Order: sequence, then C-alpha cells, then structure tokens
Amino acid sequence: MTEKPKREMPLLSLKVVRESGCDYEETHRKITGPDEAARMLEHVFALSEMAEEVACMITLDTKNQPTGFWIISVGSLNESIVHPREVFKRAMLVNSCGIILGHNHPSGDPSFSPQDRNLIQRLLDAGKIVGIKLMDFIAVGAGGSCESASRQGLLSR
Repeated sequence: MTEKPKREMPLLSLKVVRESGCDYEETHRKITGPDEAARMLEHVFALSEMAEEVACMITLDTKNQPTGFWIISVGSLNESIVHPREVFKRAMLVNSCGIILGHNHPSGDPSFSPQDRNLIQRLLDAGKIVGIKLMDFIAVGAGGSCESASRQGLLSR
C-alpha cells in the first residue's frame, strides 16, 4: 500500500497595515449623528469632489468612536460595486462594533437609488449575522448635501 503524500499547507496570519494618518482632531470623538458622520466622511475622503462613485467606511468601537477609515470601492460615474463581504472583512480586522458606510453621487443628487436601498438591506442582514451593526449609510451629493439611512428610518427593519 502506498502512503499518500503529505500536502504542505500555508501558515497564515492577518495584519492591518496603517497606510497613512488622518490629520483631523474630530476623528477620535464619538459620532453622535448623521451630520457629524457626513462631515467626517467629507473631510477624510472629499467625497463631494470625486468624479466617480467612491464607497468608503468608518469603523467604530463600542463608544461609536472611529477606529479606522477605509476605501471599499472606486467605481464609475454612476455605480460602485460594494459587497457585504468586502465591508465586513475590513470591520472584523479591527474588531469593530459598528460601521458607517458612505458614498458619493457624482450627479449631485444624494437621494438613495434602488441599488442603495438594496445594499442597505444586505448590509443590515450581514451585520446581524457577524454581530457588527450598520450605524448609518450616507450618500453625499453636490456641495456636501447628504441623505442618511438612519434619518430616513431605513435601519430599523
């Protein structure tokens, strides 16, 4: 009888690499509402100035204080592909309790699209499974105008 050859398996580890710092003293304060979250997203990512859709995220600790700022996806003029796996993978790496997802609408109109509403539901469902709460989903339009899922009651389903 021939012995099966042993297959070498890789030894893996996960690490978060700090790419740069954010010079903003408000980033270590508790986020208390959508306006504050939108200001922070605008300051860190300059979403209202982007020519294409950019999806980004703030990860939060148990006191709703930011623990990290993440670019999730850079898309085209009218869409950015965001999958819950990519969102929550990052959130789990820094042991987040909650997340705020933000993205821009280069058209200037921050109103939620049907795709936005679908993504909100998918993120709520995935967040329940992994134990990380979607605290808000913000769309930024022209001049920093914004829509908030929490303000519209879309997170209480």
